Amino acid sequence: MKLDRRQCLAVVMAVGAVVAGAANAQSYPEKPISVVVGYPPGGDTDAMARLFADKLSQRLKQPVIVENKPGAGGTVGNSFVGKAKADGYTLLFTPNPFTTAPFVMKLSAGNQYDVLHGFEPVIKMATQPLVLVAHPSAGVKTVPDMVAAVKAGKPFSYASPGAGSPMHVVAEWLNRSAGVKIAHVPYRGVGPSVNDVVGGHVATAWVTLGPITQYVATGKLVPLAIADAKRSPLAPNIPTLAEQGHKDVVVGAWNGFFAPKGTPADVIKLLNTHLNEIVKMPDVVEKMATFGALPAGGAPDVLGKTNATEHEQMGKLIKELGVTAE
Repeated sequence: MKLDRRQCLAVVMAVGAVVAGAANAQSYPEKPISVVVGYPPGGDTDAMARLFADKLSQRLKQPVIVENKPGAGGTVGNSFVGKAKADGYTLLFTPNPFTTAPFVMKLSAGNQYDVLHGFEPVIKMATQPLVLVAHPSAGVKTVPDMVAAVKAGKPFSYASPGAGSPMHVVAEWLNRSAGVKIAHVPYRGVGPSVNDVVGGHVATAWVTLGPITQYVATGKLVPLAIADAKRSPLAPNIPTLAEQGHKDVVVGAWNGFFAPKGTPADVIKLLNTHLNEIVKMPDVVEKMATFGALPAGGAPDVLGKTNATEHEQMGKLIKELGVTAE
């Protein structure tokens, strides 16, 4: 079959684009990489991002810089990356409110993003148990204690790192399961919510394990429950909600790296390979434990499937519970 001049030109251009793409992937990275975190400094998401960025920088021989873009339950940072150039130089490190926040938040036009189709999954880095803690002044040591106190008329509230977060969802699920209404006080991240429950400004908080470990050890916070299906090896003394009469209330947290949609497959593969090796390093695993996190890893589609499954399941649950941004 003979090609006319126009068809030949199209073939040449297509081949050129493939060759250029391969060359770019082979030379990547040629400049610093930004890792965007949609939460303020001080929380475990920020701390893990900095740990992984440092290790990735050592391997790629380029600076990997964490940029905090907090606001609107992480959606400011998420939407920023979703609109970034798909060249591998802007990445998103995020916990799972990435998936759930759009169900809850009334997003402005500038903060909207496509959870399922707007990003390339790179790798699922960690899983984290969610923990319910109370200030000692609340006078409770178990979930039944708390429920009884609320039903007796004692005012209670709970802090979360933001509307639409898994902490928000599990708290409202527990409210329904226990037949109570504990008021929600949303914050702009785990760090600020922990600060206020330690200070006694809010009675309880749903948070990740790492930021509260030191306060539990010193008696400044009382752990009431963990939201995993079974006790965490990182906190074996904290009972599950199931053990305290709420067997169906199970919600966990995860963290992962995403890139803008269209980022070259070779770049995604390179990042995934390095990050899979990083998350298995003994010093990284040890450090992650201090953040209350367990290593995950795997191919990009592991994160993709986790994101899609949670989008479906949590979306239904959020609708059933009537979870909204106050």
